[in-house]
Amino acid sequence: MRKSSILLGLLSAVVMNAQQLTTNTGTPVGDNQNSKTVGNNGPVLLEDVHLIEKLAAFDRERIPERVVHARGAGAFGEFVADADFSDVTMADFLSKAGKKTPLVVRFSTVVHQQGSPETYRDPRGFAVKFYTEQGNYDLVGNNLPVFFIRDAIKFPDMVHAFKPSPVTNGASDPNRFFDFFSNLPESTHMLTWLFSDYGIPANYREMQGNGVHAYKWVNDKGEVTYVKYKWVPQQGERNLTQEEADKIQATQIEHATLDLYNAIKNNNFPKWDLYVQMLKKEDFDKLDFNPVDVTKIWPESIAKPVKVGTMTLNKNVDNYFQEVEQAAFAPSTLVPGIEPSEDKLLQGRLFSYADTQRHRIGGNFQQLPVNASKNTVTTYNQNGYMSMRPQKGDVNYQPATSKPEVVDNKKFKYSQTVLPAGTTITQATIDKENNFKQAGELYRSFSKKDQDNLIKNLGGQLNSVRDKKVVAKMISFFYQADAEYGKRLASFVKMDRAQLESLLSSK
Repeated sequence: MRKSSILLGLLSAVVMNAQQLTTNTGTPVGDNQNSKTVGNNGPVLLEDVHLIEKLAAFDRERIPERVVHARGAGAFGEFVADADFSDVTMADFLSKAGKKTPLVVRFSTVVHQQGSPETYRDPRGFAVKFYTEQGNYDLVGNNLPVFFIRDAIKFPDMVHAFKPSPVTNGASDPNRFFDFFSNLPESTHMLTWLFSDYGIPANYREMQGNGVHAYKWVNDKGEVTYVKYKWVPQQGERNLTQEEADKIQATQIEHATLDLYNAIKNNNFPKWDLYVQMLKKEDFDKLDFNPVDVTKIWPESIAKPVKVGTMTLNKNVDNYFQEVEQAAFAPSTLVPGIEPSEDKLLQGRLFSYADTQRHRIGGNFQQLPVNASKNTVTTYNQNGYMSMRPQKGDVNYQPATSKPEVVDNKKFKYSQTVLPAGTTITQATIDKENNFKQAGELYRSFSKKDQDNLIKNLGGQLNSVRDKKVVAKMISFFYQADAEYGKRLASFVKMDRAQLESLLSSK
């Protein structure tokens, strides 16, 4: 009896110190081993809400697989800038030598499905999310420096050609993808890269990364410098022959993922130096190729690489699904001082990548911890599935006279680009705004009855506006359309000229 008492005491102590299992809503679970049934041997009851919740969550564990870059591995780390690059870019994380920026990286194979071997001949994705003080910046590239096509309109066709046949569902078929590329002479450069040993990196640690596209760096004067990125591994670069890849594939399909994980686990932190090449737009005409053509590299003889900083991966993810599978990268995730070039493929990716993430993990994917910025987010984008960002107050629009402290900052406007024909791409109001003329013409075209109803309807709404400065501004607009129109509205809301002038002149 005494031994039983001691044993029960020990078990009680274990239970007291154990972490309580709960449902998703935090309710303590009484029995996680047995479903609720009619008697020991009877049917299971639908009222077992814990059972139903577990099964429902399990049924929804998978999200749509990425169409490309489905198989991936990732880790966290930091980037340390080598120098102050503010003379060429406003990007804050490059503004001071020694400045540290946290980041997450996802490496991937491109064409094949989630469970495919990492030894396939295939480009490797090399995507870095910098958590900068001015928002997130995604540098989304590949291990190879060029690409197959130069226009995004061909991208769906290219991927279809690489993917399994819709008839046989067999693996990537050279009959199909060469049928496609035989019509695209621009693919010659990339195919040469892919079918060399560079087409099978030994692992993720020992491969280069490339931004592939040209981007624009913009300084605080609005001056533009075109750049291309390259990540150079400090651990050296190593590729596999087809025979070496086949040998690995016979025993492992996730050798690169495990190599990365084990290296970081053993404090053998992989590092890459980031280099950029720079060109000015006025130098473009001197070259025999278009520098924003993604099927071309920039020879070092015309654009010497400059070291920007070093990335170190020093922390494995805690949960693969939450921090790798749900990690969402898009070349449209930019910060002030970095803009897209006119590269036709990049222009299409600006839309497609973010749109893919909205489809895969929802319209609020940027609120997930791995995708959320570290700085304060102030936006009136709202609602939708899984909206988690706090949304308070009555004002969910901008500009708002009642909340003048929430403003845009002209310092961060996009740069201007003068096109060959003289057309300017810019952020500015249109020529000949003429905001009021047609409104006045419409008012004067109304019958007396229609004018009266307009004043009553519009005035009634303005009377319900609490901020009288807003009312005054609106009346000033209608007055500029037609003096009578404005005066009648002012009379309706009982606001005289002195009040109007006082409200309009106040800050």
